[in-house]
Amino acid sequence: MKSTDLHAPAGTAVVRPVTAQERATRAAANAGEPTLEFDGQVPYDAYVRASTLHRLQQPLGDDPGEMSFLMVSQIMELYFKLTCFELRGAQPLLRADRVTEALAPLRRAGMHLEGLNGAWRSLRWMTPADFNRFRNLLGEASGLQSAMYRHLEILLGLRNEALIRPFRRQADVYAELVADLNAPSLWDDVLALLGRQGHPLPAELPRADLTTEHTPYAEVEAAWVQVYADPRPENHLWLLGEALTLIAEEFGDWRYHHVKAVQRAMGAKVGSGGSNGLAWLQRSMARVVFPELWSARTSM
Repeated sequence: MKSTDLHAPAGTAVVRPVTAQERATRAAANAGEPTLEFDGQVPYDAYVRASTLHRLQQPLGDDPGEMSFLMVSQIMELYFKLTCFELRGAQPLLRADRVTEALAPLRRAGMHLEGLNGAWRSLRWMTPADFNRFRNLLGEASGLQSAMYRHLEILLGLRNEALIRPFRRQADVYAELVADLNAPSLWDDVLALLGRQGHPLPAELPRADLTTEHTPYAEVEAAWVQVYADPRPENHLWLLGEALTLIAEEFGDWRYHHVKAVQRAMGAKVGSGGSNGLAWLQRSMARVVFPELWSARTSM
């Protein structure tokens, strides 16, 4: 089996790589026009699997607003996954002290979070009346039950073992969440890097119990104050701090937009998933991503 075949489901055409020479030959044969005839599945569909993707929207009712709600939710799930992908790509680079190389996936993660935030704009039309027309069809489904969002939170250092409990009867999903909860977060890796770069860290770091949430330390805050005292492009830790700031800022914006969307669509009604809805979301916003990176600014 070729490497390009590995993730192709049964019955799906496989994209065959082509060379620059083959592209040029095809363009010459077509006199500059696009190819319109293929032996089987259109290559774009074989690669993107658009046909499969577009079959995943199955509204439970006939209200047109539900399609917007469903598709935007799926778009956000994809952005959660893409951001997690980038953060996971940065972690081994940080652990190997390859800070310059880690900046690229971290900056991409920040940009993906910008796209995630943009998705909220597609739901600004939703009033309480609009949401209520299909809300009951959702049953107990709630965005707070997104496993991929939990992965993102855990990777960013927001750890709450109770919030992965809903997935215990989905063995594969739960096992993946537990694995992330017991592995260093991105922030854990950044703090370890600061220590290796000569910044004194408290004796409690690295944390013995990774499942608990990070507690801010004055020593970590002081390390960032020192890093930011040298804003030259050659200071890779300063560049790292800025990349992390973008991620934290965009993630915070997503949580803020979530609160505003809930306020717009349902006010302070009881949440679909059993929480008290708006109040629960507002409390969750108090948990800060990369806390010392923000508190250090007071002393800069």
